[in-house]
Amino acid sequence: MGRNKFSQQEIKEIGVLLRKKNAGNRAQQKLVRHDLRVNYEFNISDFNEPGKAFGEEELQAAIRRGAIEILDDATIAAMKAKRARDKARDEAQRQKEAIAEGEQTDWQEAMRQWEEWEKGEASGQKA
Repeated sequence: MGRNKFSQQEIKEIGVLLRKKNAGNRAQQKLVRHDLRVNYEFNISDFNEPGKAFGEEELQAAIRRGAIEILDDATIAAMKAKRARDKARDEAQRQKEAIAEGEQTDWQEAMRQWEEWEKGEASGQKA
């Protein structure tokens, strides 16, 4: 599930994208849906009736029924910052666990060792 809280400006931009989606061919629709998910964390499936097209009218209907909330820009910015921090924390934890279980290489440690090796090679050639 994506977000359900957006700023008024984001709602305007989402509306423009929905117009493009409904006017585009299949490939264009796919790109618009991708932009909605990635740039706005907006998943049409969170708000529409299965099998029905989702456009600006449906967006406004979702707002009217309370499925989508419009908040001020500062609140949205704070919410996005918190989501980014949470996402980074979760990814760091996932990487730590993968390294501990041997599923992933600690690339930062590998890079540190590589740089030390390169320094040793460079100083060895000068001697």
